[in-house]
Amino acid sequence: MKFNKIITTGFFVLLLVLSGCVTTRYERPDAVITEKLYRDQASEDTTSMADLNWKQLFSDPNLQDLIEKGLAQNLNLKQAVYRMESAQAYLKQSKMAFIPSLTLDVNSTDAKQSQRAVNAPPGLLKLTTHTNRIQLGTAWELDVWGKLRSAKRGALASVLESEAGMRAVQTQLIADIANAYYSLISLDKQLKITEETVEVRKRQVETLIALQESGKITSADVAQSQANAAAGEVMIPDLKNKIWQTENLLNFLLAREPQAIQRSSLDEQTIYTDLKTGISSQLLKNRPDVQQAEYAFIAAFENTNVAKTYFYPAFTLTASGGFASFKIQELFSQSVFYNIIGGLTQPIFNQGKNKMRLRQAKADQQIAYYGFQNAILQGGQEVSNALFSYQNAVERERIRQQQVQFLTIAVDNTRELLSNRSGVNYTDVLTSEQNLIAAQMSGINDKLDQLQAVVNLYRALGGGWK
Repeated sequence: MKFNKIITTGFFVLLLVLSGCVTTRYERPDAVITEKLYRDQASEDTTSMADLNWKQLFSDPNLQDLIEKGLAQNLNLKQAVYRMESAQAYLKQSKMAFIPSLTLDVNSTDAKQSQRAVNAPPGLLKLTTHTNRIQLGTAWELDVWGKLRSAKRGALASVLESEAGMRAVQTQLIADIANAYYSLISLDKQLKITEETVEVRKRQVETLIALQESGKITSADVAQSQANAAAGEVMIPDLKNKIWQTENLLNFLLAREPQAIQRSSLDEQTIYTDLKTGISSQLLKNRPDVQQAEYAFIAAFENTNVAKTYFYPAFTLTASGGFASFKIQELFSQSVFYNIIGGLTQPIFNQGKNKMRLRQAKADQQIAYYGFQNAILQGGQEVSNALFSYQNAVERERIRQQQVQFLTIAVDNTRELLSNRSGVNYTDVLTSEQNLIAAQMSGINDKLDQLQAVVNLYRALGGGWK
């Protein structure tokens, strides 16, 4: 007895050792590039604006209201939630594989045989047998090679992947709403400047008509002024169309019917300037799409583990037992039966399916690995681009303010000289005015670029879901 116990224990220890050779635990590959992904950023400060709650970044109450409604109503985000629930159900299913199955079978049979079939005495034409039977059966597969454990880890990775995917949808949604909102209020500012410019040009037409009547300017100057007013006026419908479409975009993101958007103005916006990026390796824990890509790689890694186990024998244990009787009243008092069967199934020839399964799993794992690395590199690229875009827009705005200041002086001077007919024609006034409005419009875009660069940097760092 003692000797048999030693052999049995040794057998299971051997199986445990062998199972460790078949499947392996996941470790992040050393080849994954995570350092120095931010161009020209050598700081080791780990403080990152990604840790900010989005309400700290966006102080505009109207924008905050839009984001809150988007998080509650957006259809893409709702789809992501249900994808996560589906993955969680699959994980629960994989956990159930460790529990033996249990079946109950209750039946009652009547068997009738002829006299000849049973060699019965003459005079008895048929023999009738009535059997009652209750049986419980169970089956259990021993997870010797780690197939079930790997399947469970893979299912867990799929759940975490879906959760990260939901966070990625959320961070992108916040960025999309903020960028659309800033575009909308910048279009408002452009429309306001255009309408003010048209009004000035219309008054200027009246002034030039009076100057023509006094003989100080020609009809050609008047015609040019009228064309200039019309050129500004024709921009208004185009700007209104863009405003309309941007409002509809915001309504779509909020999953509601088209309607006017409550908003403030561009001049009321405060640009967040404490742009701390941390270090690039933090993308692994801050950026949801990077997390999603790694979990997809883990799931593929575990699927490869599962594919390896198909080359080894499966150990199963089945048992059944119950009661059988010819009389229903004697069912639980007579004819108790049971059996226990251990089985081993070794694959020998299955038309190369196991080899193809493993080959496919390894290919999928490699694809997922490259997707993981690509997500990290893309994150680094987006952070670098957003930070440089912000710095570039700040510099442009500084120079543009000087340009607008000088052009405003130039417009005022040329208008005064035209009124005094001091060697200046209306073409000079027209040129200076066109340069001024172009600079003003560009100044609006400079501020818009700063606002959107901050949004894009926040999203690129992984902000918006904490």
